[in-house]
Amino acid sequence: MSTVADKLAKKSTRKTGGKQVRLRLVYVDFWSAVKLSFLGAVALAVVTMVSFFLIFLVFQATNIMTTAESFLLGITDNAFVLSEVVGLPQVMAFAAVVAILNLIVFTVLGAVVAGIYNLAVKVTGGLLVGFMSN
Repeated sequence: MSTVADKLAKKSTRKTGGKQVRLRLVYVDFWSAVKLSFLGAVALAVVTMVSFFLIFLVFQATNIMTTAESFLLGITDNAFVLSEVVGLPQVMAFAAVVAILNLIVFTVLGAVVAGIYNLAVKVTGGLLVGFMSN
C-alpha cells in the first residue's frame, strides 16, 4: 500500500542538481576592511571593560585585595597603601585606556592586512572559493 506520506518521502530523497560556482577573491576593499576591523575592535573593547570589572569584583569578593594590601604594608613599612592606588575607578580607567589602545591597534591592523592581501593577490592570484546553490 502506497500512502501519500510514502510518495512525499520518495520525492524528498531525490537530490536536486545544484549549480556549483567557483569564484576568486582578488580584491578586499580597504574601507570595508577598516569598518569591519573597527566593529570587531569595539566588541573587543566592550569585552575588555566587562572582564576588568568582573575580575576586580572577584578579587574584592575573595579578599585577594586585602591580603595583597596587608602583604605590601608589611614589606614597605606602611608606606604603600594598595587600596588608594587600586580602586574601582582606577581599574576602570586603566581598562578604558587598554580598550582604546586595542581599538586603535586592531583597526590599523585590519587596514594593514587588507593592504597586504591586495598586494599578495598580484603574486598568488587570489583565494579560490566554491559556492553551490540548492
